Amino acid sequence: MTALAATSKDATLTVTAKGQVTLRKDLLQHLGVQAGSKIIVHKLPNGRIEVEAARPKGKISAVFGMLKREGQQTVSIDEMNEAIAAGWAGER
Repeated sequence: MTALAATSKDATLTVTAKGQVTLRKDLLQHLGVQAGSKIIVHKLPNGRIEVEAARPKGKISAVFGMLKREGQQTVSIDEMNEAIAAGWAGER
């Protein structure tokens, strides 16, 4: 295995006694993840790994109609906004 020289874009991390590695804040930001997010680690040849942020799979259309209930009246955006405003005003 050939050792690679670290560059200014690289990060050297320390493995704990439990075998864990903590990613620095700048690396997490680079991945676009935050506390509770998932990451995927790919094992590559020659003892290397690749890390990427886990992204949700599926289509946005899968959530359409998710809140619809049988016999429930449809409400327009304007009606929703009126109900919200009334709630904030203490009218509901």
